[in-house]
Amino acid sequence: MLWVKAFHVVFMVTWFAGLFYLPRLFVYHAMSDDAASNERFKVMERKLYRFTTPSMLLCIGLGIWMLVEYAWSAYSRSGWLHAKLLLVALLVGYHLYCGRLVREFQEDRNRRSHVFYRWINELPVPILLLVVILVIVKPF
Repeated sequence: MLWVKAFHVVFMVTWFAGLFYLPRLFVYHAMSDDAASNERFKVMERKLYRFTTPSMLLCIGLGIWMLVEYAWSAYSRSGWLHAKLLLVALLVGYHLYCGRLVREFQEDRNRRSHVFYRWINELPVPILLLVVILVIVKPF
């Protein structure tokens, strides 16, 4: 089970790396004003999202494996596990929203400024902090 946990953490890290970088690309893409830059950002965003999505799926799959094998029976009455699962669900929603933004940029339908994407870029930070604290400290 330690191998499953190790790879769960690895895929969580790669998932978050993508979630931290993709909205940063949106910031730069929203600021770009020439066709060559727009096309370059479209390629970068599409490739990064395609890389990040399997990391998300593997992270969740391995997390479910751990839940089934031991975590649910050991921690189902612990509030921290339920809070973590809620945060993961929010993170999946954020990931899917980023996918929608990738499609909007691909179709040249972006109507938001770089400032909007700067704010969006910060959303995974508190989720990461809370998830790590919940899993390590198990405060409740």
